[in-house]
Amino acid sequence: MTTDAPNGNGQSVRAIAARTLATVITGKGSLAALDDTQVSPRDRGLLRELCYGACRTLPRLEALTNELLRSPFKSRDADIQALLLLGIYQLLYMRIPPHAAVGETAGAARALDKSWATRVINGCLRRLQRESTQLQARVDRDPAVALLHPVWWLKSFRQAWPDDWREIAVANNQPGPMTLRVNRRHGDREGYRTRLLDAGLDARLCEHAPDCLTLTDPCHVHDLPGFAEGHVSVQDESAQLTAVLLGPALAPRPGARVLDACAAPGGKTAHLLEAFDADMTSIDSDTSRLARVDATLERLSLTARLVHADATKLDWWDNTPFDAVLLDAPCSGSGVIRRHPDIKRLRRPDDIRPLATLQAALLDASWQTLSPGGTLLYATCSVLPEENSEQIQAFLERTPNAQVTTPDDIGWGTAAGHGRQLLPKESGHDGFFYARLEKRH
Repeated sequence: MTTDAPNGNGQSVRAIAARTLATVITGKGSLAALDDTQVSPRDRGLLRELCYGACRTLPRLEALTNELLRSPFKSRDADIQALLLLGIYQLLYMRIPPHAAVGETAGAARALDKSWATRVINGCLRRLQRESTQLQARVDRDPAVALLHPVWWLKSFRQAWPDDWREIAVANNQPGPMTLRVNRRHGDREGYRTRLLDAGLDARLCEHAPDCLTLTDPCHVHDLPGFAEGHVSVQDESAQLTAVLLGPALAPRPGARVLDACAAPGGKTAHLLEAFDADMTSIDSDTSRLARVDATLERLSLTARLVHADATKLDWWDNTPFDAVLLDAPCSGSGVIRRHPDIKRLRRPDDIRPLATLQAALLDASWQTLSPGGTLLYATCSVLPEENSEQIQAFLERTPNAQVTTPDDIGWGTAAGHGRQLLPKESGHDGFFYARLEKRH
């Protein structure tokens, strides 16, 4: 938990956090838009903890708000609603002194030009201090509140993973660890771990991905030895298994033509280029996100052909087939909620079907670009069968020249149809799905 003591800018930081959180609770924005340059460097950790922590615990915060308010705020006062949520979060989850949490949060209403709300917020937070135990016990009778997920998410997890759904929810509620990918062009992870120790940072070797380390405590990327020089990147262990699964298709083929069909932000493109001699084409439909791929490759001194294109179409393709295709498809993000906690609020049940339709279109189009004997690796950061095992089953039924080559003799994940499913683990990897297919001659 963040221990930042409030300073002269405490009200300003909370006002900025309230504006950001208001866009999430009204469905008008996400935490991706959080701009921590609005505050001083010393306050950026506090700002991020307020926004991410509040989104992570939002079902409980909102349930308590309903108990504390005589009547809900008007829609035009979503920023004040958010400010109250932030005050509750500080009192229950942060080590900021209670008097400071209450005073700075109530005072932030003035920074939002709504001085009238100061007394309301102050009164609600004072009552929470007095009645915290009783109020929390009351709202926690609702499993959706106690497990910090909307009902539909819990129902989806339970249907998909009846023996694991609670563990999935619990893992989603913990911040994901900071996991590193060591660039093997500059050394191995054992050597890099020594460099970390010399810099006063401790890390453990990850169990499944050979280039992977997890820091005991997170740090700023610029505190990582050799980060600016491209010696290391931040990437979850689950995502790093892409290189493991594509290795048999790429290692024996110097100069293999590889397509990363939905490449942004570029971590998997970069990892494949670090690990293999590949002729890489990376496409994405979003120009701003494609720019992130370019920046990632520049830092790592790697080269790929970047194409702004819609991967459900083939108008970008020169008809020269690829030896391997990576399709890390857009998905619900249900396996990475702990890293993007606003997904709990922003994703809706009726989003899943359109996503599955998009994934199917991407599979069909990407398959056409693959050479006979080539390998396609399908991946999502989801734990939902509609996007994973059921998606691959439907593809196999309509694609007679597709053959499953997903290995079953590996020590990670669990069998899920024709693929492997990793579920999010506390202090471990994110949730991820993989299925490997070969195109018959």
